[in-house]
This record gives sequence, structure tokens and C-alpha cells, in this order.
Amino acid sequence: METENPVNYKYMGRSFNDLSINDDSTAFSDCNSDRSGEFPSASSQNRRLVLACANSENSDELIRQLVSDLDSCSIDEQKQAALELRLLAKNKPENRLKIAKAGAIRPLISLISSSDPYLQENGVTAILNLSLCDENKELIASLGAIKPLVRALRTGTSTAKENAACALLRLSQVEENKVAIGRSGAIPLLVNLLENGGFRGKKDASTALYSLCTVKENKIRAVEAGIMRPLVELMADFGSNMVDKSAFVMSVLVPVPEAKTALVEEGGIPVLVEIIEVGSQRQKEIAVAILLLICEDSVLFRTMVAREGAIPPLVALSQSGTNRAKQKAETLIELLRQPRSGNAAARHSDVSV
Repeated sequence: METENPVNYKYMGRSFNDLSINDDSTAFSDCNSDRSGEFPSASSQNRRLVLACANSENSDELIRQLVSDLDSCSIDEQKQAALELRLLAKNKPENRLKIAKAGAIRPLISLISSSDPYLQENGVTAILNLSLCDENKELIASLGAIKPLVRALRTGTSTAKENAACALLRLSQVEENKVAIGRSGAIPLLVNLLENGGFRGKKDASTALYSLCTVKENKIRAVEAGIMRPLVELMADFGSNMVDKSAFVMSVLVPVPEAKTALVEEGGIPVLVEIIEVGSQRQKEIAVAILLLICEDSVLFRTMVAREGAIPPLVALSQSGTNRAKQKAETLIELLRQPRSGNAAARHSDVSV
């Protein structure tokens, strides 16, 4: 597996060890638990019973019974068991290990492949909640959860798709799983969710893609799946609350040449320049970092950026931004003002991925 190293950018005696910004992880809201609601109102009594048992000495016995019910011939019993296990795993972190040790993971993975949409949804969501426990992640992947989760991402309800994206994110936090998830067909489906999902779906898809695309082959898959179009569209929409998330996903992709070309073809340069003009300080800094990466070895792209009117807002940023933003803005200004010669650029810049 080839994981990308931070980009080292050297220009005119200056060195930037990492073109991202300090607090990139805060751009994303982590998938901490399912947000698909609790029991239906008709089951409120069962809900109270589960919560009460979860705090008593009877919780182990209850969990064993629920795991046994997952193998029931009755779909209704399976649904109820998956619902209750999902709730137990959601509300008490210590139950996540108990449920896994009781053998729930394998039958829950089987439910993800169910033709019943709500049985599938509850299986996905239970697996998501169990994956919140670090000790469970490797076991969930080793028992074959990745392909069924990808299938749910393709065929499930909107909630199942969102929770499948979150579960795949959690599994991708084990480095060895990133390639397996990419090779299972998750990337195009996550790109589709990013483009066509609701706000929560877009947010969960962007977070999963950000994690998965630290691996080079997943970057290529994302570009081939057309990720640049939704990223540029979301970055251009300041009312989407997705500008930061989209920019950070783009920042992990642009070291790949194909991503730079796709960004430009999808109209990304005017959007990035606008962010430098009117975005937040964090948005301005990451936009400059992206422009540095696409301009460093392309006279054509430097010309396009300059013609888009980037220099005046860059000058303003070099005077009023954070120290990191000022450095990047000054460097990009110098790069844009170079003679339009590829050889001159080659003498003064060095980027290694």
C-alpha cells in the first residue's frame, strides 16, 4: 500500500513541509454514532427496558439473548434484536465490546445483505456503533464487513447509505483497510453521495473520502469517479456549510496530476480565487495551498490563475492573514510573477510527493 507523504514545497529558499493548515481535522464532524432515531413510539416500553437492563447485572444475559435472536427465522425478531443491539451499542460504550465478544458481529454483517431495507439499515447502523470501539475495527473488517457495507452504500435507504459511509470511515482508520475499501468499489459510491446526498450524506461522504484518499490509488479512483465537480460546486456555495470540508478533500487529491487537470477543467480556479477574496482565514489559507500545488509545475495554470485576478487578494492576504497564510500568499505571488518560462520555474521549485 502506498500512503501519501506530506508535500514538501521549496521555493526561493523557503520550505513548507506541509501545505495543509494546522487544524484540518476540525473541518470534519466525526461520525460518533448513528443519528437514525431510536425505537418507534410503539416500542417505547422496550426501549426503556433495554436502557434499564444496560445498567444492570442482567445486561450480559440480555446481550446473549439478542445475539441469539439475530439468527431467528423470524424477520421481526431479527429486526427487534438488531434495533436493541444498535441502541445498546449507541448509548453505552462498554457495551460495544460486550456485544462483539458475544458474537454479534458476524450475524449483523449477514443482515447488511438482507433484501429487507430496514433489516439492512439496522444491521448497518449496529455495525457502525460497534465500530466506534477501536478494539472492534479489525474484527469487523476481518469478518467481511467491507463488501456488504459497500453494497448498502449502493442499494440502501438514505439512512443506511449515510451510516454505511460512517462505518467505512471508521474501518478506514485502520490503515490496512483503506486499500481494501477502495478496491471494493466504495469510492464512486461515496462520490455519488457527496454529489447527490442530503447535507448529512455529503458531510459523511466527504469525511470518509478525506480518510480514504491518503492512499494514492484511492486518489486516482476518486478523480476517475468525477469527484472534482461536486467538490468545486460545494466550494463555490458558501451557504452549503461544505466549503471547508470540500477544500480539505481537494487538498489531499491535488498532488496527483490527474486531479490538477480535473480541477481546472471543472472551473476550480475562479472558485479558489473567490475564496481567497471573501472566505474565512482558514478557507483562504487552504485555497492558497491548493493553488500553489496546481501552479508549481504548470506555466499554463499559473497564467490562468493570474488572469483570474488572484494577485490583488493574495497581496491583501500577505498583509493581513495568519503567519502561515502570509508565507503561502507571498510565495504564490512570486510564482505568479515569474517569467512565463517552464525552465525558470523548474530552477526555483521542487515538489515531492
